[in-house]
Amino acid sequence: MLDLSGRRLLVIGAGNGMGRQAAHAVALNGADVVCVDRDPDLAREIAREVGGLGLAADMTKRDEVERVVEAAHVGTGCIDGLIDVVGMARWGALLEIEDESWDFQFDVCLRHAFLTMQIAGRAMKRTGGGTMSFVSSISGISAAPNHAAYGAAKAGLMALVRSGAVELGPSGIRVNAVAPGGTATPRIIETTPDETMKRDEALIPTGRFNKPSEIASALLFLSSDLSQNMTGQTLVVDGGVTARYAFQ
Repeated sequence: MLDLSGRRLLVIGAGNGMGRQAAHAVALNGADVVCVDRDPDLAREIAREVGGLGLAADMTKRDEVERVVEAAHVGTGCIDGLIDVVGMARWGALLEIEDESWDFQFDVCLRHAFLTMQIAGRAMKRTGGGTMSFVSSISGISAAPNHAAYGAAKAGLMALVRSGAVELGPSGIRVNAVAPGGTATPRIIETTPDETMKRDEALIPTGRFNKPSEIASALLFLSSDLSQNMTGQTLVVDGGVTARYAFQ
C-alpha cells in the first residue's frame, strides 16, 4: 500500500529541506517524480538525484503553474499526486508589518497553493483523480507572535485544504496537509543562533526539532494508499508542542 510504482508525483519546492527529502521518499517508493523549484540549478540537481524531471518555476504566477502542470503530463499523460512544501516566514511585530510583506506571505504561502490546487485539480479530474498534500504549519493552528502574516496565511491554507477535499472528493482527489512544528531545515540551521535552537528545543516534549525527513515521511503517507480514505485533514508533526500545557 506504500508502493507508488507507476504513479507520477509533482513535488513543488523540491530543491531543499523538506521538499528534497519528499522527492527522495516518493522516488524510493517507485514514483516518477517531477521536481519543481524556483532555482533552476536546484531543480536540475534534485531531478538528477531521483531520476526525475526538473522544472524551474515561480508557482505564485498562474501562467507558470499552468506550464508546470502541462509539462508534468508529458510522457505519462497524467499527474497522480502532488506534494507542495513552498512557504517562508518573515519575522516582525504585528504593528510593524508593511503591505508588501503581508502580500508576500499570502502569495508564497497561500496564493500559490490555490493556483496549484485549482490548475492541477482540473488536470487530475480529467484523468481520474489523485492526491494533493500541502505543508502548512502549527503557526496556523496556535498563535504566531512576530510572524502573524505567515500564521494567518497557513491557517488559510488549512481552510483551503478542507474546502478542496469536499469539492474535489467526488472526482477521486484527496487533499490533505502536514503542519510541522520547528524543523531543522538547512535555512533554519543557517539563520538561527545555536542558543536559540537549544532554548526552543527545551520546550519540545520530544526534546528536539523535526528532521526534514520526518515531514517527508508524513507526506509520503498522505500520498500513498495507506491513507486512502483520509482527506481534508491536517496531520500535525511537532514533537508534541501543540499538546503541551502552557503552565507546565
